[in-house]
Amino acid sequence: MPRYRLSVEYDGRPFCGWQMQAHDLSVQQVLEDAIARFSGEDAVTQAAGRTDAGVHALGQVVHFDLEREWNPFKIREALNYHTKPHPVAVLTCEQVGEEFEARFSAIARHYEYRILNRRARAALDAGRVWHVPVELEADAMHEAAQSILGRHDFTTFRASECQAKSPERTLDIFNVRRESEMIVVTAKARSFLHSQVRSMVGSLKLVGEGKWTPRDFRAALDARDRARCGPLAPPDGLYLTKVDY
Repeated sequence: MPRYRLSVEYDGRPFCGWQMQAHDLSVQQVLEDAIARFSGEDAVTQAAGRTDAGVHALGQVVHFDLEREWNPFKIREALNYHTKPHPVAVLTCEQVGEEFEARFSAIARHYEYRILNRRARAALDAGRVWHVPVELEADAMHEAAQSILGRHDFTTFRASECQAKSPERTLDIFNVRRESEMIVVTAKARSFLHSQVRSMVGSLKLVGEGKWTPRDFRAALDARDRARCGPLAPPDGLYLTKVDY
């Protein structure tokens, strides 16, 4: 069976997340419905990252199999037609070998979190950023972020419903920078725990406000206690930007 790999962009606001749910609309359902409409086949899609409700993607990677062979250009065009009016766009499509798996072949995932740091609320970016009206100190947030690079037990920054077998992960990149009114947090790891990025960003906000020091942030990680985590950052500002293979 021919296998196809997609690069997909979507606005996460209308969806319950990537994964198919019985009573809510998911990105997976939109894509699988679109595949069925053009091909007549009930394909099952697999994604590199199961993004949560409200989380966006600029470079989600998806694979699926079909019984017959199709021109990848025609697949992309057909999917972009049949996913309307949902905010899902297929950027690229290519045929790959059957050994490729969007989730298990990935060697790194990149996320970006965007904080609009100004008094005025977001007008154009509402639902796509976390609006924080109190001035944040980005340099202190970056210093704190650097203190947890490497392999650690991330229990503090792990959702209680996380199903991962181990809380240990290796955080390769965790940077904070200010771009005018926007604070941008970037993170890279082979894999992340459920809500790990949003948990870390929520705690970094406390550092930016001066309520925590960078040392307090590291101490929260070392406590290995979910109760030591700061507030969970909303999904609005989180983007899956890239997947490495």
